[in-house]
Amino acid sequence: MEQTVEQKLRALYELQTIHTQIDKIRQIRGDLPMEVSDLEDEVAGLETRIQKIKAELDELEDSIVNRKNSIKEATAAIKKYEGQLNDVKNNREFDAINKEIEIQNLDIQVSEKKIKEHTFEIGNRTEGYEKTLAELAERKKDLENKKAELDTITAETEKEEAVLQEKAEVAAKNSDERLLIAYNRLRDNSKNGLAVVTIQRDSCSGCFNQIPPQRQLDIRQRKKIIVCEHCGRILVDEGFALSEQEQEQPSL
Repeated sequence: MEQTVEQKLRALYELQTIHTQIDKIRQIRGDLPMEVSDLEDEVAGLETRIQKIKAELDELEDSIVNRKNSIKEATAAIKKYEGQLNDVKNNREFDAINKEIEIQNLDIQVSEKKIKEHTFEIGNRTEGYEKTLAELAERKKDLENKKAELDTITAETEKEEAVLQEKAEVAAKNSDERLLIAYNRLRDNSKNGLAVVTIQRDSCSGCFNQIPPQRQLDIRQRKKIIVCEHCGRILVDEGFALSEQEQEQPSL
């Protein structure tokens, strides 16, 4: 059977009331889910930075080992060439051997310089590594605390939210399909999630703009769907809110 305009409005208002309760529950959680997500991203970033610094330190350590080995090889070569100097037969051989000794000494100097540079760099990187480790430990502790806080709040509210979600699904099925589409669009575009609002003090309770007397009268007659001229929300009279309160009052 076709619903009357009043029935359509009442179904939408009931849906709005349930969604408002769900919104309030989620507000209790506040920014915690976002804070947890941000901390998780920060922890992941710090872990990546630590891995990168560790790889750089390993590379510097390997380079120092290679340079030390080069010095050993160059020193051995110099010793060998110096031994050959005793057996030279002419100046050309003498100069060639001295040239090789000079090259090996230059290689030793370069390696020693690189070892000094790498050692200094290792000191700097190690300091940064230790600071990042400390920061990571602190962020992990913050994350653990925020997760525990969120889990506690979620545990306290998830049962109530699940019941309300079921009620919202039932209320949505009872709502007019075209109006439901408009309702969902209004909720998505509204910061406070309000798509259906009542008249309060001769004004729209969504945007607080004044509603002309004749328009208020049309709203109270519940004969047609009327939206706020300023914010576009669906308007219902204050009697809907009173009916809702009466339903919530326990019978004596």
